[in-house]
Amino acid sequence: MTGRVLLAAILAGLAAGFVMGVIQHVRLTPLIIAAERFEVASATAHSHADSSASEPAPLEPETAPQGHTHAPEAPAAGGHEHPADAWAPGDGWERTAYTTLTAMLTAAGFALILTGLSYLTGLPVTRNNGLVWGVCGFIAVSLAPAAGLPPELPGTEAAGLFGRQAWWRGTISCTSLAIWLAASARRWWWFPAAAVIAAFPHVVGAPRMPPEDTPLPASLAAEFVSSSLASNLVMWLLIGFFLSIFLNRVQEQKT
Repeated sequence: MTGRVLLAAILAGLAAGFVMGVIQHVRLTPLIIAAERFEVASATAHSHADSSASEPAPLEPETAPQGHTHAPEAPAAGGHEHPADAWAPGDGWERTAYTTLTAMLTAAGFALILTGLSYLTGLPVTRNNGLVWGVCGFIAVSLAPAAGLPPELPGTEAAGLFGRQAWWRGTISCTSLAIWLAASARRWWWFPAAAVIAAFPHVVGAPRMPPEDTPLPASLAAEFVSSSLASNLVMWLLIGFFLSIFLNRVQEQKT
């Protein structure tokens, strides 16, 4: 029985993740590629500026030593050293394949988490509430963290990874607990308690970098945020939908 439940959750997540991969290919990948072009162009401009600044000023004709000629010096690196880029999938089918595979594995993991929470809390995933489970997952994992740490394109300045991950995990935990309190409230004060818990990480605030100039147009960043949240909403709704269907089939086979 447990094996069938796990298999049902994995299949539900893989199905939802495949659709998410298609959406990413159509909506998100073009925005990421556009941002990468801006990033490369900005890095090239900075490199040229550093090289120009490091070139020595030419000697005045009247002060140049007689009988000596100077070969031009090689431009300095300006103190910016860029290590070799790590491996990344190439544009085209390779990038699409790896992106889709990542989306499928991620969605499968989320489906397993929802299934585990369903059994731990005693709130079953049914055909009537599958989409509700999906909306709750979207709020906890995507929407609430995006209020402090919105999805970012390449070339965007970000705070330290450890601080962002800690805030992200804490926000998901607090939001999930708040949703559970509201969904299974046995006392009236559970609702204000849920509101306080959900608001706590946002009162603390997400780690942020000081505002700096970025080569990315604001419209491109805004479109990426909205498209990311919309695609994640679709993924979570599909996780809840497929999970409700597959888990109910397991229950029907059991009876």
